[in-house]
Amino acid sequence: MQQAAASVIGYQSRYSTAGNFNAAAPYRTTINGLVGAAPTAGYCDKTLSVFDQVSNQSVCSGGSNQNIAFHYGIDFGVSSANAGNWSFRVGPDFGRGGALFLDGVVLGFKSDDLWWAANWGASGELLSATVANLAYGNHRFDVYGFEGCCDGTQSAQFSIGSSGRWTTFASNDSLAHIPEPGSLALFGIAALGLVTARRRK
Repeated sequence: MQQAAASVIGYQSRYSTAGNFNAAAPYRTTINGLVGAAPTAGYCDKTLSVFDQVSNQSVCSGGSNQNIAFHYGIDFGVSSANAGNWSFRVGPDFGRGGALFLDGVVLGFKSDDLWWAANWGASGELLSATVANLAYGNHRFDVYGFEGCCDGTQSAQFSIGSSGRWTTFASNDSLAHIPEPGSLALFGIAALGLVTARRRK
């Protein structure tokens, strides 16, 4: 059983006519610049419960169906049992291309018109990557892309190891953030203080 899911799935959309860049970095730089400002009408910032069949029109009230810059930020943890090879795939509607990043490192990009039409078999239309030896701990998966017209649905999944079984990213309790070692130490000290205080009473 794959013990993993997203602990947080952030969604941001903004008006833009940019895209079709010849490298991954401009996708991230341009969209991060856009989301630094508040969204205008037809665009929004939201937290998603599941990254499945998402569109700007379904997420944002009065959502625009054209000239959209998308950013999805997925925070997730990897247990020690699930450390190792991970694969990621995104079914996009990015008419002006898009890019993937893991922990700030480029996984890949495509600059052409990407429309998967809700078909995971359309490999040429997907943004996908495999990461060897993904370590225990907390990670960040970022998806950036631009759509001219028209706003179609998008989904994202992961697969662990060589099982070939894909799981849709969703926010639930099966994968919370893994406590950092420093946090565990502080928790231990606090718990020890409580025990000591009780003994004194």
